[in-house]
Amino acid sequence: MNDEIKIIANWLGTGSINIFGCPFSGKNTQGRILADLFGGVLIAGGDILRSHHDPEKIKQVMANGGIVPSDFYLGMVLPYLSQPELKGKPLMLSAVGRSHGEEPVIMKATTDSGHPLKAVILLNLSEEEVCRRFEAETAEAQHDRGKRSDDRRVVLKTRLKKFQTNTIPVIEFYRDRGLLIEVDGALSRSKVTNEILKGLLGYVSK
Repeated sequence: MNDEIKIIANWLGTGSINIFGCPFSGKNTQGRILADLFGGVLIAGGDILRSHHDPEKIKQVMANGGIVPSDFYLGMVLPYLSQPELKGKPLMLSAVGRSHGEEPVIMKATTDSGHPLKAVILLNLSEEEVCRRFEAETAEAQHDRGKRSDDRRVVLKTRLKKFQTNTIPVIEFYRDRGLLIEVDGALSRSKVTNEILKGLLGYVSK
């Protein structure tokens, strides 16, 4: 596998891979793993939002399962991706640009910042598995630190609905451009990683 990782790393260079999936599909988890493998940096959409000067406003939107308006969000993307500490490193993006219409700006922002978008990963997960993972994580969160405002099923339903209405068209945009690699997100963590690497290697070999 080391040889395959080297092949992918050489192809990726300082580019970026954007990882999408519904809630609890493991976007950040796989992003961290890939960042470690390729010597890159994980950037989640939330990281960009939390860089705003009014984080409480952002928290309120996210706590209710909402998506920040595109004009506001996109105005933050380019300067964030152009941070000096990211220069020369590949980026693993976790759902950066979740609303249809944001895709061209995301692609331009990644290119202009020296991290051109090279592939998009979709971690497929059934709604039943999403709910199972939600229940497991909620129970653990309550045990560890008490009930949180966003540990609510109504919020999860809102997030799933937003994924269908806002993000599925984004995924189709990337599919139409031959950038999409789909992976079964219900597999074990290590198997998901292996399937992502297989998909990337196949993409590189095209």
